[in-house]
Amino acid sequence: MSSEPKGSGTIYALRRVFQETPTLRKGIFITIGFAGLGTLIQLVVPVVIQTVIDQDLLGADEVDVGSVLQKGLIALGAMFLAFLVRRQALVRLARASATGLSELRVRTFEHLHKLSILHTEAERRGALVARVTSDIASIQDFMDWGGVGLLIGVAQVVLAVVAMAIYRFDLALVVIAAVVVYTVMLVWIQRILARAHDKVRTRVAQSLGAMGEAISGLPVIRAYGAEEETRVKVADALDAQFRSEFRTALLGASLFSSAEMFAGLITAAVIGVGVVTGATSGMTAGTLLAFLFLVNLLVQPIQTLVETLNQAQSAGAGVRRILAILDTPIEIDDPDDPVLLPAGTLRIEFDDVSFHYKEDAPLFTGLDVEIAAGTRVAVVGETGSGKSTFSKLLTRIHDPISGRVLLGGVSLTDIATDDLRRRLAYVPQEGFLFDTTVADNIRYGKPDATEAEICAAITDLELDSWVAQLPAGLSTPVGERGGQLSAGERQLVALARAWIVEPDVLVLDEATSAVDPALEVQTRRAMEQLIAGRTSVTVAHRLSTAEAADEILVFDQGELVERGSHDELVAAGGVYTAMYADWVKGTQKVE
Repeated sequence: MSSEPKGSGTIYALRRVFQETPTLRKGIFITIGFAGLGTLIQLVVPVVIQTVIDQDLLGADEVDVGSVLQKGLIALGAMFLAFLVRRQALVRLARASATGLSELRVRTFEHLHKLSILHTEAERRGALVARVTSDIASIQDFMDWGGVGLLIGVAQVVLAVVAMAIYRFDLALVVIAAVVVYTVMLVWIQRILARAHDKVRTRVAQSLGAMGEAISGLPVIRAYGAEEETRVKVADALDAQFRSEFRTALLGASLFSSAEMFAGLITAAVIGVGVVTGATSGMTAGTLLAFLFLVNLLVQPIQTLVETLNQAQSAGAGVRRILAILDTPIEIDDPDDPVLLPAGTLRIEFDDVSFHYKEDAPLFTGLDVEIAAGTRVAVVGETGSGKSTFSKLLTRIHDPISGRVLLGGVSLTDIATDDLRRRLAYVPQEGFLFDTTVADNIRYGKPDATEAEICAAITDLELDSWVAQLPAGLSTPVGERGGQLSAGERQLVALARAWIVEPDVLVLDEATSAVDPALEVQTRRAMEQLIAGRTSVTVAHRLSTAEAADEILVFDQGELVERGSHDELVAAGGVYTAMYADWVKGTQKVE
């Protein structure tokens, strides 16, 4: 996911930005026209300089002050008009970049949410956040300032060269030769800068990931006294970021210094050639000064372009990281012609399903399972046996490598995501809560749910007494990741969130395994209400949960080795019998 897209040069990357964001392209030629017009108006100034020197100062017996003032006002007016026109180009591009890059940020975030969990789990959370924050911010910095400078600068250089050729072709050849040599040097340097800026963006993502991990893991860090190790780890990441940024800044400073040197050398060369050839070629003082103004008109944007080049490399590095996300194919997507699920309680089928995680040995090979509608099923097995993967395939967090998972006779790949989420609810082992109120977290299951519906869900699940104990009832803030509630309370909210969806199929990853004893009775009662009358699949970490199921599926090393009721499996003397005996022995020791 982090690999760069094919054709990852800076020019390619910036061109892709315009392809991916139509708002940036909209009216771009009008913006370029404003930039060019502003430069064209500026060309009035060298004409005024030449005429004032050759006609009013050196070509007349007496200086005509009125004529000089009049032409000076014309030049001043031209400069002011050029400022207004170029300001319009700046405003247009700034507005387009702000709107377009905001759209790009949203689109990147949406694409990120559609990617397979396997992709998002491969990168640290802070690094992914950097993609839609600092990486796009680097692009916006370039578009807001460098983009305008690039448009105006290119227009100014082209028009200045044309004007030079009209004024003095021989001097223009000197300037053009110098510009060609300097451009070749810039192309070479920009490749080095591109690699340097890529490294900076990578280091920024790594430092954000390290800091994000240190902040979210603060309770564990303090519990194990790992503050010093964590501090060193974050400090190392920040130091690596500093060193890569410092090296890149040195390269950028060297590039800007070279532009200053180029400006001085080209001005000296023009003056030297003009003075030497002026007497024999009929060059006037006004023509030479006007030409020098054109040289300044050329050199000034080149200096700006050199600085812009540094910004462009940073923006290009950010673009390449964004494109790495946008170019990652969406493995789990809505079908073009979705099939509606049949009404009522649904049966579940795994038809010749094979699955493996990347670079891992196959977990499932040709798995066939059928679960009748309305059945309460428990999935058990040792760690790594495949029971959690079974639930992820069923909820379409992952898709099989081959074979089909069917719900009500319809393959999950043929069901629209919205229809699947309405009919199937998933309650993870640790219910994730958002930094809002209890009511709003329940409402995530059904965004248009009214307060009355939420209250009804709490009543149906017999959670009224628990809600009454909360400081502000359903309006109680839960804090970031639900940190102001206990693990058991977070699970109660997750169960209410699933209830309000009114699903036909429930998948639970042992929702009581992390619940504190004080709330376990309430949680189990809520689960009984939630499961009643529905097809349910529970990944059971406690075999007491499996005992209450209609049927138990026993997995071992990716294979379904046993299935049946609790009593049947205990009597069979197989894998489940051994697991149950160990569990009973463990509970007796605890007692």
